[in-house]
Amino acid sequence: MISMQWNIKIKNKDEKGMVMKNKIDVGRYVNDDNNILREDLVEGRNAVIEALKSDNGKTIEQIFVAGRNVSGSLKVIIAMAKEKNIIIKKVDRKKLDRISETGNHQGVIAQVTPYKYFELEDILEYARRKGELPFIVILDEIEDPHNFGSIIRTAEICGVHGIIIPRRRNVGVTPAVYKSSAGAVEYMRICKVANLNNTIQKLKEKNIWVYGADMSGQSYCFDVDFKGAVALVIGSEGKGISKSIKEKCDILVKIPMQGNIASLNASVAGGILMYEILKQRIKSDEN
Repeated sequence: MISMQWNIKIKNKDEKGMVMKNKIDVGRYVNDDNNILREDLVEGRNAVIEALKSDNGKTIEQIFVAGRNVSGSLKVIIAMAKEKNIIIKKVDRKKLDRISETGNHQGVIAQVTPYKYFELEDILEYARRKGELPFIVILDEIEDPHNFGSIIRTAEICGVHGIIIPRRRNVGVTPAVYKSSAGAVEYMRICKVANLNNTIQKLKEKNIWVYGADMSGQSYCFDVDFKGAVALVIGSEGKGISKSIKEKCDILVKIPMQGNIASLNASVAGGILMYEILKQRIKSDEN
């Protein structure tokens, strides 16, 4: 489980059982093992380039580049950073290895202000401005950062207006998520809510149909009409959609499978369903 900490003091015990107080900075997460996960780093060449290109308000404080003699896309990053008057520090690769959260920084790490989460109304307003019916993805306890990043990447490509995640038991926008999304985080409105059930109820009151991805679904995804306002719920890697959320869904949809493995990775299942929704919307626009 991962929970957000806002300048909260976490109490730990030392070897003698004495309570120690460790102050956690804004933009970091503490998981069940008391490991601190940072939200203020962007790692990898493509991810840093997307952060530099974005105008969503994320502030890059400084960029660390490994080595003195740089080439290829690192030169592009340095040139873009200089245009924006961003501090560039050329450091030893071992320093990047020490501060890296992903273990695969590709010779560049940007230190940024932590991801600024959106409100639900921001997502709905974005859909209104585009003149489109809302297309929202709801994640129910996705704890694997690579799955989350992959879902963000696919959602951005498929025209999703925003992603809703719970504050508890769901990974936030960490460096691993950012890198797995290939920078798509910069273009996606992500909303973190205290209660998914209440949020789903608000969406239903706005005439948004809620579809849950579940193996026990009543209908195959290609038999369901997704052309209206849609909220797609994707469950966790192991347990799927929780019982209370499942009961809130208007329709449970399933993906046809014929192999021996009876389940799909959450990001793969989400991708199949998001593309089905996109396909139906494109066909609807053509008619």
